[in-house]
Amino acid sequence: MKDILDAIQSPDSTPADFAAMPLPESYRAITVHKDETEMFAGLETRDKDPRKSIHLDDVALPELGPGEALVAVMASSVNYNSVWTSIFEPMSTFGFLERYGRLSELTKRHDLPYHIIGSDLAGVVLRTGPGVNSWKPGDEVVAHCLSVELESSDGHNDTMLDPEQRIWGFETNFGGLAEIALVKSNQLMPKPGHLSWEEAAAPGLVNSTAYRQLVSRNGAGMKQGDNVLIWGASGGLGSYATQFALAGGANPICVVSSDQKADICRAMGAEAIIDRNAEGYKFWKDENNQDPKEWKRFGKRIRELTGGEDVDIVFEHPGRETFGASVYVTRKGGTIVTCASTSGYNHEYDNRYLWMSLKRIIGSHFANYREAWEANRLIAKGKIHPTLSKVYSLEETGQAAYDVHRNLHQGKVGVLCLAPEEGLGVRDEEMRAKHIDAINRFRNI
Repeated sequence: MKDILDAIQSPDSTPADFAAMPLPESYRAITVHKDETEMFAGLETRDKDPRKSIHLDDVALPELGPGEALVAVMASSVNYNSVWTSIFEPMSTFGFLERYGRLSELTKRHDLPYHIIGSDLAGVVLRTGPGVNSWKPGDEVVAHCLSVELESSDGHNDTMLDPEQRIWGFETNFGGLAEIALVKSNQLMPKPGHLSWEEAAAPGLVNSTAYRQLVSRNGAGMKQGDNVLIWGASGGLGSYATQFALAGGANPICVVSSDQKADICRAMGAEAIIDRNAEGYKFWKDENNQDPKEWKRFGKRIRELTGGEDVDIVFEHPGRETFGASVYVTRKGGTIVTCASTSGYNHEYDNRYLWMSLKRIIGSHFANYREAWEANRLIAKGKIHPTLSKVYSLEETGQAAYDVHRNLHQGKVGVLCLAPEEGLGVRDEEMRAKHIDAINRFRNI
């Protein structure tokens, strides 16, 4: 690995140098183990500790197949799907790997007694398989996490609809929290030159997810002037939704849970902010009953911030805890667009407020190829910025996942894989200087 890192850090390395470099037989990777899937049985979700289930192992280098690439990972990041994997909720991811392994002789590689996790990376291409023409060894890249087979016509108009659509590093093996990752070559995108490795690795999954959910015609189709309610507006997903709303001429109403998180939203340029803890919103009376009076109080507060208008779009991802309120506060004819369910998957709402007011609920999941490229292009153009707040070493990934699980983080948390320190990999210093305050926004609060 030292030779690979030296070549990446040398300004004189050529594609031929990378192509000729021998690859190691093994590498270090963050894993969960199949024989430990019951280790948290009987515990409440909150009490399950990723630090106990996440391992740093030496693993064998996977075989490279057609249309694939091996990438030296300089940095990665922790997403909520890594938390789900590490606490084996709502199910063990080894079921995903077993099903994928039955698809073909090539996919059998993924069905292992360990799962290398992680759905983001920034790094350098080491090898490409047969049929790869757009990328070569030495290319600096980031990767989106959409893995598809595209043998069915169902996915040809929208790759997210492919019957074999999976999230790399969650529903497949050989993910990005490692020194080397295996990806399909069509996951690769150019690394933004003005960002360091860890900054470039941070947006991938959440930036693309927020783009499809909020901006794309496959999601809410946000337009100028829309009032957009954003839950968790300073978090890993919400921080990008807030930026998209502001960049697109919409009016974000940012819901946060502390003064510090409110300050982050103000730093991004948002003005309408609700601190749900300070204002004491409790949408559930008990485990089984919601409180419509709290929905109404919440809606009144929103109208105070919008000049009397209800929200056009709700950017939903907490799920069970907030969904009833989200449906209620949306304007007539408005849209609730939902991905994930970090507070629970069984959503409950009063259907009278949906059907009689002609509202829509749209399910949204990651992004298709084109949406991921457009979202990455906005990062590269300096229109949207990373929301990186803290960086961990590969050895500290368990702690990073624990912090995300317990909501102790702001924005995104990064992980250095091969990169020996932060701040490396910047190629466009002039552009970086232009945007440095925005790049560091989440680190400075």
